[in-house]
Amino acid sequence: MAVQYYGAFMEKFLLQPSSPSDELPLNGLTFAVKDIFDMDGHVTGFGNPEWLRTHRPANQTAPAVLTILRGGASCIGRTIMDEMAYSINGENFHYGTPQNPYALDRVPGGSSSGSAVAVGAKLVDFSLGTDTGGSIRVPASYCGILGFRPSHGAVSTSGVVPMAQSFDTVGHLIKQVVLGTYLVDKVPSLKHFMIEGNAGHEHSIPSLAALARSMQLLQRYEFKINHEEWVRTYNPHLGPGISERVSEAMRATNENIDLCHNIKMELREALAALLEEFGVLAIPTVPGPPPKLNTDISKLHDFRAKAFSLLSIAGVSGFCQVSIPLGLYNGLPVSISLLAKHGSDGFLLNVVHSLYNTLEEVKPSF
Repeated sequence: MAVQYYGAFMEKFLLQPSSPSDELPLNGLTFAVKDIFDMDGHVTGFGNPEWLRTHRPANQTAPAVLTILRGGASCIGRTIMDEMAYSINGENFHYGTPQNPYALDRVPGGSSSGSAVAVGAKLVDFSLGTDTGGSIRVPASYCGILGFRPSHGAVSTSGVVPMAQSFDTVGHLIKQVVLGTYLVDKVPSLKHFMIEGNAGHEHSIPSLAALARSMQLLQRYEFKINHEEWVRTYNPHLGPGISERVSEAMRATNENIDLCHNIKMELREALAALLEEFGVLAIPTVPGPPPKLNTDISKLHDFRAKAFSLLSIAGVSGFCQVSIPLGLYNGLPVSISLLAKHGSDGFLLNVVHSLYNTLEEVKPSF
């Protein structure tokens, strides 16, 4: 019987640890890599065939991928992503849309769409993805799996095609809590936690609408800095939605960019004061179930705006966030997210590990 790959992969191959050992922490596990990471001898496609055609094979592998290989896991391929990481839907005009294993008539979420589908369909134990504005958290929620966005800067983005460096993070999509804190570079030793907030904190928190506007403005400006030369040189054919966003980014200026950076600092300080040392913020990952495939872009405007209001909290503050599946509602995956302050990645993963087994035992289906 043929194996169903759910359209998750751009390219299948096997890359194994150079020195396999039963003692390695990830021995026996398999993973997939988003088409945004450099892999020695492979062209990084960035979700677009013109990018693939105009770039040479990488001459080294991204450190984030090497870390996993050295831990004992085997990579089985490169996964489809949204073009130039510029969407949270997961629909790729050129390569097709990976199939959401929980709902074949719904989008898988992006831009780490193939990575999430590969995990949700149990084709791999975990996947590497990136999250700038929500590109791990959204597909994790839509595909009913765990999605971890680390603190900004906690995991090296070297060898990863940049989208907007003020927000870019390397994260992981996981079916079960099997990787512990191995996936973070620096893990603080914390043994106890409280989920609480300090209502009397002195710092004001910017509105969600202001956060979303600030994130999108700075993303456009940095995307332009990173890719304007290539876009104007090759004038690539981009899919619906992506074309409009890239065109908008090409018109971006540095007006209000300093204000955006100030908002980032204000939010980080305000949330750190709110959560203190062992606080955890619980929010919905996304505002609703995954949209149906081929939904008209104009009809998704309000949904995207609400989504970015939620996603911008971790994006702008640089805090770490985990999207946790809660079960099914009307047959579709639902999730909740936990956030902790910048640098508390190990603490947050320990909290999730403590909660996850209980959630799995009582996971409802409404």
